[in-house]
Amino acid sequence: MKKLILTSLFLTAQLFSYSSHAALFDDTEARKKILEVEKNMQTQNQATQAALAELKSKQQALEQRVTALEGIAKNGLIEMQTQVESLKQEISRLTGDLELARHNLDLAQQRQKDLYTDTDTRLRKLETAPAAGQAPVTSEAAAPAVSDKETEEQKLLQQANSLSKEAKHKEAFAAYDKFLKDYPNSASVADAMYGLGYSQFALKNYKSSIATQQKLLDAHPDSAKAPDAMLNMANSQIQLGQVTNAKKTLRELVKKYPNSEATPTAQKRLKSLEAIA
Repeated sequence: MKKLILTSLFLTAQLFSYSSHAALFDDTEARKKILEVEKNMQTQNQATQAALAELKSKQQALEQRVTALEGIAKNGLIEMQTQVESLKQEISRLTGDLELARHNLDLAQQRQKDLYTDTDTRLRKLETAPAAGQAPVTSEAAAPAVSDKETEEQKLLQQANSLSKEAKHKEAFAAYDKFLKDYPNSASVADAMYGLGYSQFALKNYKSSIATQQKLLDAHPDSAKAPDAMLNMANSQIQLGQVTNAKKTLRELVKKYPNSEATPTAQKRLKSLEAIA
């Protein structure tokens, strides 16, 4: 019995020792696992913090770039607006210069037409007056009388010139057109063609005016009206926006007719156009 009791006590002690060892072994493994998990979590946390720091740095860099781009865009827009305003002012100034030159041109053309009419009238009076110291010619020895046709021809041209001078351009156009149809071989055809082209210009038929003046230049290049015709052509081209053609016409005028009364006006107009484009 005693031996049985001792055996039981020994087995109990062994069992207790085994249980304690097993419990101790399980606790160590658990601690080891916990440490491993904590280490992994710490590593992951550090990696996350590093990633967040990198993202924050990139965000700051992007914000700085956006701010810089906004500043550049703002400055560029201000500069562009300044340039646009400057260009508007320059265009306004050039437009004013062009209008002034156009007005001066119209005045010069009107003075030329007045001078022509006055000179033509005086010459005709001189041609019909008796020479100094010469007795009046009797009807028997008189020079051949001016024909009715020539008289009508002169009257019609003078009428057209008067209408143009009075700025009755529609009526002047009709008179010049009738003259050219009735007297196509007249010595005054070039004058009538110029008057017709000028009337078309005044009526804003710029393409027709160019065609008429070109016809004059082709048929009568040596006419006294040729320089005026070229100047009128250039004015029509300007009105049509054909600045390149206008400059070409003005250069040809200055080159071909350097001593013409129209040349100084052409030179000023050419200078104004070259300043624009």
